[in-house]
Amino acid sequence: MAKYTREDIIRITKEENVKFIRLQFTDILGTIKNVEIPISQLEKALDNKMMFDGSSIEGFVRIEESDMLLYPDLNTFVIFPWTAEKGKVARFICDIYTPEGKPFEGDPRNNLKRVLKEMEEMGFTNFNLGPEPEFFLFKLDQVGEPTLELNDNGGYFDLAPTDLGENCRRDIVLELEEMGFEIEASHHEVAPGQHEIDFKYADAITACDHIQTFKLVVKTIARKHGLHATFMPKPLFGVNGSGMHCNLSLFKDGQNAFYEPTGDLELSDTARQFIAGILKHAPSFTAVTNPTVNSYKRLVPGYEAPCYVAWSARNRSPLIRIPASRGMSTRVEVRSVDPSANPYLAMAVLLKAGLDGIKNKLTPPNAVDRNIYVMNKQERIAEGIIDLPATLAAALDELKKDEVITAGLGEHILEHFLEAKEIEWDMFRTAVHPWEREQYLQMY
Repeated sequence: MAKYTREDIIRITKEENVKFIRLQFTDILGTIKNVEIPISQLEKALDNKMMFDGSSIEGFVRIEESDMLLYPDLNTFVIFPWTAEKGKVARFICDIYTPEGKPFEGDPRNNLKRVLKEMEEMGFTNFNLGPEPEFFLFKLDQVGEPTLELNDNGGYFDLAPTDLGENCRRDIVLELEEMGFEIEASHHEVAPGQHEIDFKYADAITACDHIQTFKLVVKTIARKHGLHATFMPKPLFGVNGSGMHCNLSLFKDGQNAFYEPTGDLELSDTARQFIAGILKHAPSFTAVTNPTVNSYKRLVPGYEAPCYVAWSARNRSPLIRIPASRGMSTRVEVRSVDPSANPYLAMAVLLKAGLDGIKNKLTPPNAVDRNIYVMNKQERIAEGIIDLPATLAAALDELKKDEVITAGLGEHILEHFLEAKEIEWDMFRTAVHPWEREQYLQMY
C-alpha cells in the first residue's frame, strides 16, 4: 500500500471529488464498524479528534466510560472504486484511543501491535502473513435475501461454463487491484460455489487490514452480481468448508529467520521452535482462530481441514504444513484458521504461541508424513498426535487454561471475548435443531 502524508490526502480528496470518509475499525468479534463523516470533517479526523460512543460496540466499554477517539492510519487511505456515481467515498482504518490519548486495550488492532512489540524486543523486525481466505457464493432471492442455492457446480480450478462465479471473481480482483492489492491467484475451490483469491503477503498489521478490506469488497461486488458471499466456515453439509490458511514468517534485519540452508529441510532452529510453540498452544488458540459454533463443523476428518495437531513438509492433513519454497519465501502454513476469525486477534495468538516456542527453545515432534485421516486412534497416540477441540465449548475451556495465549489477548479482550462466546455456545446448546426433530419426533 502507498505511504501518505496529511497533505497528500487533502490534495487527493480534492482532485478525486471525494465527498465522504469512512473511519473504519474492527470490534472484538471481528466485525467491521465505521463512522462516516462528510469531507468537511476530514481535517478534524486527521487531527485525531473524531469521537464515538464505545459503549455501543461489542466488547468495548461500559456506558459510563463510553467516549473513544478514532486515530486514522494514513497509510490505509483508499477510495472505494464502486462509489464514483454521486461523489466518491474513501476510508481510513483507525486505531482506538482513550480520551487520555492511550491505546485502548479492547481494540484488536492495538492489541496486535502490543504483541508485535514483544517480538521486536526479541530481536525480530517483521512478522509477515500471507492469508488464503475462501468463501462461498449463493444466489440472492427476489427481495435480496441469501438463499442456499449455489451459483455453480464447479470444482477445484474449474473454468467456465462450469464455474459461473468466474465473472464475479474477476470483478472482485479488478476492484482489489484498483485499491492497491497485489493479487497472486484467483480460482474456484474444491466445493461447488466455493472460491479463493490469494493476495501478496505483508507485515501482520497490513495483512490483517487487507483481510478486512477483502471481506468488504467481496461482499459488495458479489451483491452487484445478485449473489451473497459468505465467509461462514461450513455453510453446507457434505462438502469442504472455507478455511483461511495463514502463511507465517519472521524476519530479522531483512533476512528470513526461518531459513537455514544447512538445516534439515532447510529450516532454521528458530523455525522449528516456532513450529513447536504453535503445536503446543494449538488447542488453546483454536477458540480464537475458529471462533464460532459453526467453525467446528469444518474441523472434521475427510474434508481437507486439519483436526489433528501435527506438522509435515509433505502432506496437507496436519495442522501445519511447510510449503516447498525456500530462501526468503520459507514459511509456516497454519491450516486450521477459518475466515470467521478476527484476523488481528488470530495473528496475536499465533505470534504469541510461536514466540513462546522460541523463548523456551521448544523442540517440535517428528514430522508426520502419512495421511493422518487414515490413521486409527492408536496409531495417532503412538505418534503423539492429539486432536483439536471438537466444539467451541471445549476450545474455550482450553483457552482459559493457557496463560501464554490469554496474555496474547490481554485482560480486557479475554474477558469480553469469553463472555460473548459462552453466550453463543449456550444459545446453540439450548436451541432445538431441525436434526433433532427429524431423528426423535416420531421415534419417541
